[in-house]
Amino acid sequence: MVQSPLEDPVANRFEILVQSVIDYAIYMLDREGRIVTWNAGAERLKGYAAEEIVGEHYSRFFTPEDRAAGLPAKALAKAADEGRSEVEGWRVRKDGSRFWAHAVLDPIRAEDGTLVGFAKITRDITERRQLEQARLASELQFRMLVQGVHDYAIYMLDPSGRITSWNAGARAIKGYEEQEVLGEHFSLFHTEEDRARGTPAMALETALREGKFEAEARRVRKDGSLFWAHVVIDPIYDEVGTHIGFAKITRDVTERKLAQDELRDTQAALLQSQKLQALGELAGGIAHDFNNLMTVIRGSTDFLLQQPDLPAEKRNRYLHVMLETAERAASLTSQLLAFARRQPLEPEVLDLSVRLDAVAEMLQRTLGGNVALELDLAPALWPVEIDPTGLETALLNAVLNARDAMPNGGQIRLVTSNLSRPEGDMVCLAISDTGEGIAPEKLERVFEPFFTTKPAGKGTGLGLSQIHGFAVQSGGSATIESELGHGTTVRILLPRTDKPAQKGAELDPQVSISAGLNVLLVEDSDHVRYFARQLLEDLGCEVVEAASGEEALERLRDNSVDLIFSDIVMPGMNGLEFAKRVREQNDRVAVLLASGYSSKQFIPADQREFPILRKPYKLQTLAVAIRTLLAQGD
Repeated sequence: MVQSPLEDPVANRFEILVQSVIDYAIYMLDREGRIVTWNAGAERLKGYAAEEIVGEHYSRFFTPEDRAAGLPAKALAKAADEGRSEVEGWRVRKDGSRFWAHAVLDPIRAEDGTLVGFAKITRDITERRQLEQARLASELQFRMLVQGVHDYAIYMLDPSGRITSWNAGARAIKGYEEQEVLGEHFSLFHTEEDRARGTPAMALETALREGKFEAEARRVRKDGSLFWAHVVIDPIYDEVGTHIGFAKITRDVTERKLAQDELRDTQAALLQSQKLQALGELAGGIAHDFNNLMTVIRGSTDFLLQQPDLPAEKRNRYLHVMLETAERAASLTSQLLAFARRQPLEPEVLDLSVRLDAVAEMLQRTLGGNVALELDLAPALWPVEIDPTGLETALLNAVLNARDAMPNGGQIRLVTSNLSRPEGDMVCLAISDTGEGIAPEKLERVFEPFFTTKPAGKGTGLGLSQIHGFAVQSGGSATIESELGHGTTVRILLPRTDKPAQKGAELDPQVSISAGLNVLLVEDSDHVRYFARQLLEDLGCEVVEAASGEEALERLRDNSVDLIFSDIVMPGMNGLEFAKRVREQNDRVAVLLASGYSSKQFIPADQREFPILRKPYKLQTLAVAIRTLLAQGD
């Protein structure tokens, strides 16, 4: 016996299931499209009760435009012919309001395949469509925004660094059209040197690791020209956190970079001008000392020449005085040369109190007689690692500023002390004066470049700026305190170092070198060449002389030498050029250079190819330099 559908428990369960669904309109149509069944979801979605709609044609849910276009019949025909019709479009509720529907129409067939009707499922996706439209509109607006930017190259890379989008700014800056670069690796814009160093890959790795890569560097346009670029790379992730590429923004900052370089050059030139102005004042004070030293040397020499039979003890006493005086003169000359030269910072570990004590006499000479210089130097000061020339320049600038603030005379105090702070141990150098003081409205600007408290034409405004710059470059800071009528105090704070202070090498008075060493001596000064030859011969060397680099090259062709001892500053071919020519021809010959300037003036410490002996030298220092050089070649 066959059960009727009403008595079929499975059919009952399906009916209960369909009636329970309220988010979907699920109903049946007959072969012509008339509604046969109606569920709670359909009532909720369409607004019709079952008794209102059963028996009506389903086309009433379509818009008048769609009915006029025959879409309801076309949907039924497609479902019957192809087994399914699935569309999205506007549908109409009972109250006339419209909603965006996702509709699926499936044919229902009897066991023999005869078409008996259709199953219709409709869902209201208006909100999803609105979100998609908003997203599409936002993407369009963003694309229009990115494409409208001409001052920035904004484009995307895939995870491997290949270009996937290109904007008008990228075209303007880089020179490539979109079709030329899509799919190309972004390393195309790097210099050959950067590509050889692996810079592009490192940039992507940094962006992934740190969340951002930012740098300024040279980049290459399509025409091969270089420009300075400010570059930012950010990683891009999808909704589930998968890395899908990079966002790259590049800006041409060439004009800004050139302006910065020009400003830096101008500041350097003005700073050097101020340094030379201060050097003139410094030289005036040192000239008095130098005349005194020359008086001692000249007087002692004259006396010894007039007293050839002077007892040995007395003669030696005069000679020792002359030697000490010459060393003092060399020290003064060294300070002048060091202060006048231009060079990057080359830090040394030193005791600030010891250094200030050494330059105090020079500073006092510079200040004149109506300004007293008082030292209060801590005896157990922590060491600092700073550039000595930068320190002396900053100190001289501070002292000269203090002097200028006391036109009627006064007192300057130099005080050193140890200072413990939460951020670390510091060494403090305070320069105080009893001058006029600085007004509060000017005090906050005194470290600015070109700002001066002096009358027009009396200062460059770079003195305190140099002090501040030196302190910051040394890892410290500079502060200033002042009160009108009560003077000013400048404090330079420098970080303590754990490195040991550098000490001069101990000279062995009996030092010697191997006798019979063949030396080519190159020196343009006749007097210095004669003196150097005597020292070399006293050391047992066989000496060949030359007065210039060109002459020395000729001597090398005719003589076999073990060592070349050459001055650096010479007319025509200088000592460095000569030494390099020799090295190209014979890299086994040892070369020792000499100069009255600091070796830093010519070559940075990390690029120095030849050892440089500082003038003035004596027998022991020359012997140590030669022996050290030859030992390195063994």
